[in-house]
This record gives sequence, C-alpha cells and structure tokens, in this order.
Amino acid sequence: MRGIRRDGEQGRLVAATLLGGDATPVAARLAANGPDAWIAFDQEVRRVHSRSYGTLSTERIEARLCDPDGRIRAAALAAWRNPPLQLVLIRCADWVPAVRDRARRVLGRAVAKDPVGALIALAPLVLRLGRREHGAWGLEQLEASLSGRYSLLAAWWRPGQPSTTWSWNSLTGGQRAVVLSRLSEGADLPARRFAARVTLAAGPVDVRETARRAAAERDPLTSRIWTDGALAAMAGEGPDDVAVDALLGAHLPLARAAGVTALRRAGRAREAGDHLADRSGMVRACARWLMRQDGGDPCAHYRALVEDPARVTGYAVTGFVECGGPGGPGGSGRSEDAAVLHALLSHPAGPVRAAAVAGLRERGGCDQTLLLAMLDDPSPSVAREVARSLLDSARRLPTAWLAECAAPGRPLHTRRAAFRLLRAQGGVGALRAAVDLLTVLDPALRAQAADTLWDSPDPHRRARHFARLGLAG
Repeated sequence: MRGIRRDGEQGRLVAATLLGGDATPVAARLAANGPDAWIAFDQEVRRVHSRSYGTLSTERIEARLCDPDGRIRAAALAAWRNPPLQLVLIRCADWVPAVRDRARRVLGRAVAKDPVGALIALAPLVLRLGRREHGAWGLEQLEASLSGRYSLLAAWWRPGQPSTTWSWNSLTGGQRAVVLSRLSEGADLPARRFAARVTLAAGPVDVRETARRAAAERDPLTSRIWTDGALAAMAGEGPDDVAVDALLGAHLPLARAAGVTALRRAGRAREAGDHLADRSGMVRACARWLMRQDGGDPCAHYRALVEDPARVTGYAVTGFVECGGPGGPGGSGRSEDAAVLHALLSHPAGPVRAAAVAGLRERGGCDQTLLLAMLDDPSPSVAREVARSLLDSARRLPTAWLAECAAPGRPLHTRRAAFRLLRAQGGVGALRAAVDLLTVLDPALRAQAADTLWDSPDPHRRARHFARLGLAG
C-alpha cells in the first residue's frame, strides 16, 4: 500500500509540473514508477482541467490525451506519432467508444514494434485497468495472447477481423515464455500472480522449476499458485525428489507444509522427524501427521528432543506442547510434562525458556513466585510470555516488585512487561509507572503510558490518583 501511495503522489506531482510548464517528457519522469502513477497522472490532469472551467490551455500532448473532452483526446491520439504507451493503454479503457477504438489501433501499431518489451511494461497497467467497465477487454486480450490462443497484437490492430487472419502476428512460444518469466520475477504483485496462473494453465510445466518458484516466492498467494501447480504435476507424473526438496526449503510455511506431505508419496516418510521443530505450526502439524502415517510416535520424538539440551529449540518445545494436548504427550501424566517444562526454565537459550513458560501456561500454569522471579529475564521473549501468564492474576501480584521492574534503569522489555501487569492491576502504581514511561524511546510504550494517564474511564478516581501523585488532572 505504501508503494501505491508513493506512485500516486508521483503521478499527481508530474501532472502538476507538466501543467505548470515543465518540458520534461512524462515518460521519463514516471519510468521508475508503477502503473498507479500513470493512472494518478491521468486523473490529476482531468481534475485540474475541470477545476479551471475549461480555461486551461497547454500544447503538451500528454495533457491533451487526458483532457475531459473526448474530442480532444481522440484528436491527440490521431496526431501523436510516438506516444507513451501507458497513456494510450488508459485510453483503451476510455468511456467514449470513438476514443477507445482509436486508442486500440494506435497501441497495436506501437506494440508490434517491440511486442516482448511492450507487454512486459504494460501488463501491470492492463491488470489495474481490468477493473474498469471497459478495461476487461485488455485483460482478456493479454491472457489470450500469453496463453497462445490468439494474437494480442493482431486483435488490437484489427479488432474486427476473423481470428484466422491473426496467426501471422502471433507471439512465438519463446516470446511468451520470456514475457511470463519477466512478469513472474517482477516487483508487481498482481502481475506475478497473473503470470503464475497463465503459466500453469498454458500446458505442461517443469515440476522442478515450478517448485523452485514456489520456494523462492515471498507473496503467499503467488507461492500457493506455484505450490498447487507443483503438487498437481507430481500427482500426474510421480514424485520428484528435487522438487520435494525445493518445497521443503521454501520461505513460506504453506510451501514447506506441501513438501512435508509430499514426502509420503516420495517414499521418504522417515524424514518427518526433521520437520517436527519447524518454525511454522502448520508444518509441524503436517510432520506429526506424516510420522503417524508411517507408524511412528511424534510425541516420543518430541520428548527426546526437549530432554536433550544440545538439540532442544524453542519450536521443539512448542511442538512438544502441541503434541500432547491437555493430558500430556504419549499418554503421560500432566505432572511429567510439567516437570520437563520446568527443567527448561533454566535453559541458556531465551527462546527455549520463553517456549517453556508458554507451555506451562497451556498446561495449567506455573508457580506464580517462580514466574515473578523471571519477569526481569534478560530475554524479551521470556518477559513477554511471563507477563501473559500472570495477566489473569495481576490484581494479586505485589505492586512494589512490579513498580521496581518498571522503574527507570531497567531494560526496556522488562519495563514493558511490568507495566502491562501494572495496567491490568490498576491504581496508583500504574499511574506512577506511566509518568516515568512518558519519556522512553519506544513510541508504542509512550502511547500506552499516555493512555493510562489521560483516558481513565472514571475521571473522579483519576483526579484522586493525580492528587496523590502531585499532578494536575
């Protein structure tokens, strides 16, 4: 969203400077921006012209192409020999039929000079304009061209001709592959998603390449499209170890989970244990399912992990808690599980201690005295989990200890955790801590402190507290 706003601001700025007399070509100034900059430019020129009550005059053809008067837009299309393709494409979705038809003819001639480069540059804008009433035409033509059904270029240049006359100008398979590959690797999210869908729908795919794209993709929706394509290909052609390994190493959990489930058909279910301590709960659940399908006991595997100080991780502890449920893993008693988790409270790794605190909370809680002693733990994650565990009993906690942990000079994460409990406790202790926290560097903590001081639901009680603090309410 931030990039869209920035592009929009740039488009409006370029429009304002152009109407103010700037001679720099619009295409050069918007070359580094996305499609939203061109749309904002078109809208801003029309808005400024409309507010000028028709008195605005400029010889710049870019402004005339965005004029509110359809006759001026059509005349600009007829006179222009080398227009920015983005503005012509916007006019292809114009609300005036004559402007639309002329723009499509102009665009067809221009795109035919460099079809690959033009389609790569225009596809993101085509996808944006596809949401308009007359924009679906461009989207349909783009998809048909890149899927090989017929020629986008001939359809734009000769929209009334039968499809049998278009083959002379069709994109080759190599050209389509280049365009789709560039769109798949570009920065525009809608274009990446579009390219993934078209590539998979066009015909047989390389399962290894598809899995590689799924693993490298950072956008969840695009990664899911590639992942589904890789799984479908393996379902038809049989498992591929290289593709499975690519999915297992993916950045996003959905692709890794798909790789774990694919291990079964690949005859590699014994590798399920390697993924029981994954950072994603989805992947851990798939690994437990796979191990059970192979006759193994994931709970026993987790217990061996968490009881080995050299192998235990925070995610292994979380998986240990997930595996057992309320009654404990492997049918063991709750007290045995609690003993294992208690032993991990002194582990040197902060993530392990934090996971142990969270696990004890899930299993029925931990000794309140022990948790209070861990409130000033050097690990921020531990302090955060301790505060969550003590939140329900905040009113019974010693205010003096919480105030000491929230006092200046303590680490910021300790002050944040203690202040969370003081706010839940209420009273003068929370207000005193809030006063001290008004000058901390963390803006979120400062905002919480201000809210505590000024947004009390009981103004009379707040006034009494302020009087005791020596402050004006």
